[in-house]
This record gives sequence, structure tokens and C-alpha cells, in this order.
Amino acid sequence: MLRRNFVKSSLGLAGAALVAGEACASSTSTMAKNKFKLKYASHFGMFQNSAGKDMIDQLKFMADQGFMALEDNGMMGRPVEEQEKIAREMTRLGMEMGVFVVDKGGNGANTLAAGKKEYLDIFLNGCKKAVETAKRVNAKWMTVVPGDFERKLPIGVQTGHVIDALRRGAEILEPHGLVMVLEPLSDTPNLFLRTSDQTYEICRGVNSKSCKILYDIYHMQKNEGRIIHNIEATWSEIDYFQIGDEPGRNEPTTGEINYKNVFKYIYDRSKSENKSFIMGMEHGNSKKGKEGEDALIKAYVESDNFMI
Repeated sequence: MLRRNFVKSSLGLAGAALVAGEACASSTSTMAKNKFKLKYASHFGMFQNSAGKDMIDQLKFMADQGFMALEDNGMMGRPVEEQEKIAREMTRLGMEMGVFVVDKGGNGANTLAAGKKEYLDIFLNGCKKAVETAKRVNAKWMTVVPGDFERKLPIGVQTGHVIDALRRGAEILEPHGLVMVLEPLSDTPNLFLRTSDQTYEICRGVNSKSCKILYDIYHMQKNEGRIIHNIEATWSEIDYFQIGDEPGRNEPTTGEINYKNVFKYIYDRSKSENKSFIMGMEHGNSKKGKEGEDALIKAYVESDNFMI
């Protein structure tokens, strides 16, 4: 970032470096092996057999394959120096940052439905820390999960507690242009947030541009099905998508979800409304080793090749 006390010569050098960086990023995007219609975000470890274990090499490989975004659930837990190193390389490559998870910590910290002050305080502190992480890595979205049911309370009271907590979180994020995306999950029936319509209701209740839906297609196929129908019904509150086929939670084409049709719906509607989504690749590889990574890339090429 340019500082006010830079001398004119420094400004000139910085400007030249910026132009060179932009040219490099543009070149990376132009030379990518695959030209995807949607913006798919891979994660560290997904291509380590092809790229090696070094994170920077993995980022280069992602961009080379045409995956021009990254999501990293554990970003908040990384050392600051590592966060900054990742951000610099992503900027150089022209990549965008997807979601990271708001690390709230503490036992029971996720149980916002309980309405307890100690849980709320931990959540709000996590939001404040997330702002600093987002600034370092040029992120806009962060995943929030309210946690388990508080079964001693009626569902309406629990919902009220969750809305109140999320309003407080949105007050922290909104001045910075950041968005917490609520993710309904299928991992256990004990989780409070389970369906897209429930998440839609809560987002409408919070009534903030900083509180939207993370529509994880894998989880929603397990919990409710009718993927395109439910995306359409909750579209106005969706700000982020994640991908995974069912069963298995692996790459598209390995399960029952017709990802060509799902991707086509998202692409067509986004284009008509001049919107853009990051599509998080939050899944495993169906096969091991480099063979599995090659198969994953092939699956995305196939699924992204829908008729326009």
C-alpha cells in the first residue's frame, strides 16, 4: 500500500511494479488451461500431489488450471505472516479470496440459540478478530454457524436469540463491507440451522447486507433436495455457494446431483442480474493421488460445459 511519506521516485517505482503485477495477473488468467464460466474456489491440499505441499506452489497450480479463487476455513488460525504471504501471492495471480470460518473458540461458543451472554460475547469477539483477518487477506465473506439447538427453549425463542446475536455481529462487519454467510448443515440433527428456508427467514429478520446465506449444495441435497427450486426461492439472500456431490461429498459427477443444470441455473440468473458468485469447492477427491486430482479437474471442465 502506498504511504503518504513516499518520495516521488518511490511512487514511480511502485507504479511500475503495480503495472507489472497487473500484467502478470492478467497473463496468468489468460494462460490458464481452463476457461471456466463460474468462479470456482479450491482449497489448500486439494492439488498437493500435483503441486507439492508448499502453499504458494499450490496457489500457482490452481490459477494455472483456471481456479481463480481460494477458500480456507482455517485462515483465522494462521500466523499473520502466513496470511499476508498468501494474500500477496493471490494478488499477484489475480485470484480472489472466498470464505474463511469465524473462529469463535471456547466450549459452547456456537450455541447462539441459548441466548446466553457468555456465548454472545465469544461470537462478537470472533467477529472483531475476523475483521482484521479479512483486511489482511482481502476477504469479503466469512462463514458463521449458530451451533446446536437449545432444546429447553421453544424454537421461536431460539430463533429470536439467533437473530439478536447475528444483528450484533452484522453491526461489527457492515462498516467494513464484510458479509457473514450463514451455513445450514447436515452433519448432525442437533444443529440449529438445517434448511435454506430457515436460513432465509433468519437473514430477513437480521435485515442486514452483512448477513446472508451460504448455500452449500451438498448439505442442502441431504437435508431438503429440490436444489434449483430452493435456490430460486431463497435467491435474494444467497451470497455464496459451496459444492460437493452426494453421496460421498466429492467432486461433481461422482454422485446424484446434476451439477450441469445447477451451474447453468446459477450462471444464467447471475448473468441476467449482473451478479457474480464464488463457488467454493468444499469437498474431497473421489480418487487418491495425482490421478484423483486430474479426475477432479476433468469433472469441473465437464460440469462447467453447460449450454448457454
